[in-house]
Amino acid sequence: MTLPTPVAAPTQPEPAPFGYLVYIGRFEPFHDGHFAMLRQALSQARTVVIVLGSAGGVRTVKNPFTEAERRRMIEAAVAARDAGRVADLRFVAVRDYYQGPRWAAAVRAAVGAVLGAEADGHSREHADARVGLFGHFKDASSGYLNDFPDWPLVPQPSFGQLNAADVRRRWFAQAGALDGVEQVLPAPVAAFLREFAGSEAFAALLAEYRFLEEHRRRWAAAPYPPVFVTVDAVVRCRGHVLLIRRGGQPGRGAWALPGGFLDQHERVADAVLRELDEETRFNLPKAALQQACRAQALFDHPERSQRGRTLTHAFFFDLALDALPGVDAADDAAAVRWVPQRELLALEAQMFEDHLLILDHFLHLFDGAGLPEASGGEPAAQ
Repeated sequence: MTLPTPVAAPTQPEPAPFGYLVYIGRFEPFHDGHFAMLRQALSQARTVVIVLGSAGGVRTVKNPFTEAERRRMIEAAVAARDAGRVADLRFVAVRDYYQGPRWAAAVRAAVGAVLGAEADGHSREHADARVGLFGHFKDASSGYLNDFPDWPLVPQPSFGQLNAADVRRRWFAQAGALDGVEQVLPAPVAAFLREFAGSEAFAALLAEYRFLEEHRRRWAAAPYPPVFVTVDAVVRCRGHVLLIRRGGQPGRGAWALPGGFLDQHERVADAVLRELDEETRFNLPKAALQQACRAQALFDHPERSQRGRTLTHAFFFDLALDALPGVDAADDAAAVRWVPQRELLALEAQMFEDHLLILDHFLHLFDGAGLPEASGGEPAAQ
């Protein structure tokens, strides 16, 4: 794989009259194309609000870095070129909701909190500062740029056609080496990646990457792209929710809902009871569980799973019992635990795929809660 060489951002002799430009991305990692875009944004606005997408979740091959690490990369790159402009950056973090309107509302709230805080105690000029949206229409994944019609769009060309997905693939394929990658990264970012490649977190991600590559290889001969069907169980009892810790890839070590793949000759309502028993040895009669089923929902966003297109049918069981049923980890569950519902959000950085979103669907976890800096998030531009 040959990565393109980025071109320099064109100069902007007459900055546009923006107090703030909003720049949305995942920056996994922050490469020279991103940097050229950011420099262009800084040339046109007093302050750039950087929205870090896909925040808060467990590390994955697609999203290997925390929001704090991505902020560190961006600030270090800017500081190496013009230290004075670091103070002109603002950061907010957004989670993946896989619901466009909900995500857009969360982004507006996050950016609005920044603008409101800055207006307090400042001049009227700050309070009335013009806000614009800065970005590049790369492909269908850039459609989010249409979700903010009240923010004037400042469209930009792609600087060098760089893609963070290509950078990640080459980095993982080379087991952390930067051959052919370093030339498209700001020097501080390359230094961070070299350091990160020696960490336990990278070793876990590399194992996941190799598993996923083998998974894709096995399915490559299929006559059409496969669609997988799974089931997941949301079980609540006495203010606690049942979770398992994954023992296999992908997501080894992450907390997840009990569940698994649908068997060939099985209905989904039977599959969820089977998986619940196989992974947790749930000591409650099948009839009692069926009576406690309060709702079910299909989660089918195309990007919800790294394994490929995976649709999951989730079932919500609300048990009215005097005590928590006994459970014991089995099958591919490394551990099983009854977690107080009030503690679920604190596990966000350890939750598998979109399982926290599934929990929120039934339990409304995000109402009045969120990440420290913001809430929200749809997969953003590379």
